[in-house]
Amino acid sequence: MAPATPLLDRVRIPADLRNYSAEQLKQLAQELRAETIDAVSVTGGHLGASLGVVELTVAVHAVFDTPRDRLIWDVGHQAYPHKILTGRRDRIRTLRQEGGLSGFTRRSESEYDPFGAAHSSTSISAGLGMAVARDLKGDDRNVIAIIGDGSMSAGMAYEAMNNAGAMKARLIVILNDNDMSIAPPVGAMSAYLSRVVSSRPFLSVREMMAKLARRFPRPLERTARRAEEYARGLLTGGTLFEELGFYYVGPIDGHDLDHLLPVLRNLRDAEDRGPILLHVVTQKGKGYAPAEASADKYHGVQKFNVITGEQAKAPPGPPSYTKVFANALIAEAEADERVVAVTAAMPSGTGLDQFGKRFPDRCFDVGIAEQHAVTFAAGMATEGLKPFCAIYSTFLQRAYDQVVHDVVLQGLPVRFAMDRAGLVGADGATHAGSFDIAFLGCLPGTVLMAAADEAELAHMVATAAAFDDGPIAFRYPRGEGTGVPVPARGTPLEVGRGRVLREGGSIAILSYGTRLQECLKAADELAAQGLPATVADARFAKPLDTALIGRLAREHEVLITIEEGAVGGFGSLVAQHLAWAGLLDGGLKFRPMCLPDHFIDHASPKAQYDQAGLNARHIVATAVAALGVPLKQPARA
Repeated sequence: MAPATPLLDRVRIPADLRNYSAEQLKQLAQELRAETIDAVSVTGGHLGASLGVVELTVAVHAVFDTPRDRLIWDVGHQAYPHKILTGRRDRIRTLRQEGGLSGFTRRSESEYDPFGAAHSSTSISAGLGMAVARDLKGDDRNVIAIIGDGSMSAGMAYEAMNNAGAMKARLIVILNDNDMSIAPPVGAMSAYLSRVVSSRPFLSVREMMAKLARRFPRPLERTARRAEEYARGLLTGGTLFEELGFYYVGPIDGHDLDHLLPVLRNLRDAEDRGPILLHVVTQKGKGYAPAEASADKYHGVQKFNVITGEQAKAPPGPPSYTKVFANALIAEAEADERVVAVTAAMPSGTGLDQFGKRFPDRCFDVGIAEQHAVTFAAGMATEGLKPFCAIYSTFLQRAYDQVVHDVVLQGLPVRFAMDRAGLVGADGATHAGSFDIAFLGCLPGTVLMAAADEAELAHMVATAAAFDDGPIAFRYPRGEGTGVPVPARGTPLEVGRGRVLREGGSIAILSYGTRLQECLKAADELAAQGLPATVADARFAKPLDTALIGRLAREHEVLITIEEGAVGGFGSLVAQHLAWAGLLDGGLKFRPMCLPDHFIDHASPKAQYDQAGLNARHIVATAVAALGVPLKQPARA
């Protein structure tokens, strides 16, 4: 049964909050938390982060004039309460479902989402851009960026802060810190000090002191400035942000509206100020006991029972590709002490939490810093270590220059393990691994592999561990494997050699990655049509198995390639070889199947691949169309 929410029921848009007293806003926050818990229990999603910002969400929307004032949520996975308050409550139980609300902020979804995000640490840069645009246009709106302490581990946040401080831009950054706590007496004192330092008189006095310092002889001026800045740093902990040019306020309790509301009003009303950083302390999962007790397990959840907190479990099945990778890497590390692992703030998502338990001194989580992770791994490779850089395909995009300049150009043997390759279901386009085949395939001397099943993944981990001649990368999807037996330790593959799984007639299907199972289904359907097909697994996109491709091209009328990546990837590499080898000159009908040239929204993986046209029935349709023969019966899905 849905929770009782009498005050929330009267809120259509954030402007309605501005009619509520502080006491009513406290009750509203309780109702909003209950509604968030109930909604996510139905849909699954990012629960802990959203529960941690309920009071902050209420306070910001109650104080600022959104959407005229621009509110930017970094990453956006904590924005479920924000969505409920901004006219989307009636759709909140469609969250992350096909045709429903996005699990992140999205410009096309609401005017209250001025900037879309699902990768971290972009909010301050975007907010600064909006602040500059505001000033050039002569507007007077506020710009507020809310960024978590995890996102503050990325260099991009500091680049933006440094720029904002140098420009003295009028910008408010709220640092949502859920990795520390404030004892009650300290919290009360901090709240008092924050109200004082954010008030107009204090800002004026501070400016007056700065002007007074400038009247001193230059050495004394510098000393006076440092004394004032470091005194504030010792008082409030804001020295780093002050050095970047921000006026620091905090820390304050992010769950206490009596603390939040007056400080936010002071910051809203301050005049002639530069950038300000408000430091608020929150608790991930606040107000829901199971999430408070296990923040990591409730960061992203499946559907769950609100009363018990028990999450819905899928029926037992094959191990996930992530788990297979972790086990395979542990096996390699047990055999070779030079094997080390690097991740960028995703130890559990990549399986490296298990590797870290087994080899704590050889596992490195560098924070949300993919660029640093890649160059850090490159540095280890120069000294003879065997670094495995485990980064989601979608996040490796953020380190492309480092891959090119620091790894590939120098020919360093860094091993890239790219999880979440292909389409990823409920997380949608922002987390889909769509582009790595194309953006790595153009890099000279880079070996690229794609696992067709979990046993192949184990072999590819072993291949990467044994390969010392340069950079090597392998991709594998989210979710469970196919159920094939997995060896305790993989066997290195011959680099640049594919395999044939089935021999056929006039049609050849060459798969790169886990669409291989759909290729085999398609071959069954084609055989039922009297059109037996050859099915091969390329294994490698670079170097290509040119002997295999040549044989498939010469012995078949139709050659189809299929991959879980964007145009410009495996099919393009095959086409390049076919053209230069003259294998297209004799009338071969070549059909490269890949992701379409548009983003695919959140849905179930099967629905996404149906939209992409990469399921078995699409392969069958492509084959018979190329041959110019009609289907004898409808193709199976």
